[in-house]
Amino acid sequence: MPAARRLHKLALSFWLALMVLVLWGVSGFATAQTVAPAERSLPLSQLKSGLHFAGQDVQALQADEFANPAQLWLSQGAQAWRLPSAANGKSCASCHGEAVGKMKGVATRYPAIDVASGRLFNLEDRINQCTTRHQQAPALAPESDALLGLSLLVTQASKGMPLRVDIGGAARAHWQAGAALFAQRQGQMNLSCAQCHDQNFGQRLYTDPLSQGQPNGYPVFRLEWQKPGSLERRLRSCYAGIRAEVPPWGAVEMRQLALYLMWRGEGLPIEVPAVRK
Repeated sequence: MPAARRLHKLALSFWLALMVLVLWGVSGFATAQTVAPAERSLPLSQLKSGLHFAGQDVQALQADEFANPAQLWLSQGAQAWRLPSAANGKSCASCHGEAVGKMKGVATRYPAIDVASGRLFNLEDRINQCTTRHQQAPALAPESDALLGLSLLVTQASKGMPLRVDIGGAARAHWQAGAALFAQRQGQMNLSCAQCHDQNFGQRLYTDPLSQGQPNGYPVFRLEWQKPGSLERRLRSCYAGIRAEVPPWGAVEMRQLALYLMWRGEGLPIEVPAVRK
C-alpha cells in the first residue's frame, strides 16, 4: 500500500509538472505572438533630412526657387492637373479643385492601404488609380515626366508638414515586413539599409557622407539623374548598389520598405522640391 501511494504521488507530480510546462509554453507562445510596440532606432531629436548631409552648393540650389531644376517638372505637373482627359473630359482639378489647397496633407500619409482593394499604395499608385478609374485614361508609366510632375505637385501641397503614416490595422503587417527588409543583409556586398543609414550615417562613402536615408524629399531631383525620381527609384538604386536582386517595378516590397521609412522619419517636414547630388 505505501508503495502504491508513492507511485500515485509520483504520477500526480509528473502530471502537475507537465501541466505547468504546457501552460508556460502556451503563455510564452502567446507572448511571442503579441506585436511588440513600435520603437524607432533614431529619436525625433536626432532625425536629419538628407539636405543636412548635402554640400553647400546643393543646399543653395534647393533653396533658390528660380534655379531649382525641379521647378520645370512642377510646372508640368500643374499643367497636367488641369488637363482634361481625352476619354471623358475630366481633369484632376475638376474633381479636386486647386492642388495647393485640396491636396494639403495628402502626401504625408502615403504609403497607405487602399480600402477598395486592400493593397498598399504609394502616392504614385493613387495618382494612377485616379487616372485610370476617374479619367478613363491609360496609366502613367513609372518615372515618366507626367507621373513625376503630378507627384511633385501633390507632394508640394504638403510642404513643411510632418510625415505621419498609419501603421495600424491592415498596414501593420506591411510595416513589419518593411522593418525586416530595412534590417536584412542583402546582395553580394551583404549589407543592410540599417548598416548604412542607422549605424554609419555621417561617415563618408568615397567622397560623400552617408545620410540617414530619410524619405521627406521625394520625388527628389538628383543631379546624377538630371531629373526628379521617386523613392522607389532610389530604393532600386540602393539594391543595385549592394548587388542585390532588384525587385520589379511596382513590387509590394518597395511599398513596404517605403512605409517603414516614412514611419521612421515621422516628424520630419516635407521639403519638395528637394535637390540631392
